[in-house]
Amino acid sequence: MLAGGGVKICFQAGVLQVWLDEAGLTFDHCDGVSAACFNVAMWAQGMSGTRIADNWRNADPIMGVDIHWSQLAKLIYAESLFEFDAYRKKVFPSWGLDFDAIRRGGREATFNIYNFSKHELRPVTAQELTEDHLVATGSLPIWFPPVRIDGDTYIDSVFHGACNFEEAIRRGADELWIIWTTSQRGEWFDGFVGNFFGIFEAVTVHDYKSWLARIARNNERIARGEPGEFERTIVVRELKAEVPIHYLLNFSKDRVAECVNRGVEAARAWCDANGIARASGAAVPTEIRTAPTSLRFTQKLKGYVGFGASDPRSGFDAGRAAGTLVEATLNVHIDDVDRFITMPEHEATTAGFIVCERLGGKREIARGTFNLFADDGDPTHRRIVHHIEFEDGDGRALTLRAAADVHDEPGFDAWSDTTTLFTTIAAGDDALAAGILRLGMIDFLEQLTTLRTEGPSLADRAAAVARFGLMYLGKLWDVYARRVLTSGPI
Repeated sequence: MLAGGGVKICFQAGVLQVWLDEAGLTFDHCDGVSAACFNVAMWAQGMSGTRIADNWRNADPIMGVDIHWSQLAKLIYAESLFEFDAYRKKVFPSWGLDFDAIRRGGREATFNIYNFSKHELRPVTAQELTEDHLVATGSLPIWFPPVRIDGDTYIDSVFHGACNFEEAIRRGADELWIIWTTSQRGEWFDGFVGNFFGIFEAVTVHDYKSWLARIARNNERIARGEPGEFERTIVVRELKAEVPIHYLLNFSKDRVAECVNRGVEAARAWCDANGIARASGAAVPTEIRTAPTSLRFTQKLKGYVGFGASDPRSGFDAGRAAGTLVEATLNVHIDDVDRFITMPEHEATTAGFIVCERLGGKREIARGTFNLFADDGDPTHRRIVHHIEFEDGDGRALTLRAAADVHDEPGFDAWSDTTTLFTTIAAGDDALAAGILRLGMIDFLEQLTTLRTEGPSLADRAAAVARFGLMYLGKLWDVYARRVLTSGPI
């Protein structure tokens, strides 16, 4: 069950890579709604999960943008804001979609479209599918024009529900494997775009919860020996996530690739948690760029820690009173910019040194990692983390963890959030000190001058810096500008 969710369904492609290829799962039938039908089409054609995921990783969102110029003069009476011609001429061919192959493939699949002329939901089978049908699955009103087929008007069926449970159960399904990407955060946003997708969520999430409740009641009745609505037990296996990409307004290839890789990581964790055996997959599933580029910069942090303290705030006050200053010079090395940007952990390595008189003066970092704007499933709450291992003057192994908590609060707090790192120092499991390290404005400006990149050509190096900068700004948007658009479009 591939639920609709706009561009968020690129996450599904990562899940399919794991379910189909690494876990070797096979399915009797695949059902899709809205843009998820694009994934269903690739599956129905016989593509592997990795091929489906790679198609999304390498998809340039700009390639599919096609403004409906002829309608803009009509203003509020325009047929739509965009057209699907670019998908027909560029995107579908780049994915290798072959509608004859889909019809001949023999796989059972349904592509849901809404016949507005007759006000009927129509599940189109793989054996019936045409390009017009597939375009109609994604013809979201206002954004894309309806599709006329055999004299009837068809639109995206997502407002009828983001999954067609009824069709799957009618066809005999006793297990429903659902990949759900529509947000369930329950946040209402002002403005046309915010209102539109708020309505989208209200309809689809309510329908989804209603069906899950019906299935649960059915199963409970059967377990009691009573007749159930569906006459058999229906097992629901659900994998859902808050995917940090806008439903429609996204122009970042890197963000799409990252969301695919989030799907891979989520599916691996889900399989492991549910006892589903799988083959070991690659640490980085696929690179979307061919030119290897790296990037380096030096960051200087300083502040106070209180020895014996466990709370960073009180430890900072105690450390300042005692004069226990800690300075860190951190040489951050991103050895592969593509990997750093498209993997959800956004992890780099760190070298350099720590200076603290209580710890033996200047101490070289043995091992270090740096994670930029990572999250634990909530894209509105991110972390900047330095994890540093070193030895004190007595040869004792120590770990310093400095983490910035990046989340929106009243007032302008982006600078303080991203430059204030709550810090702990430990020897194994024993906490030694806690405090706060900060990146000052002068040190930040100096950090910019240390930025260095390596790559095959000047263009590759410039692209690496630009991609890093856009990623940084995009993650800040996710946290601080989401009232304008829930996810950064870049």
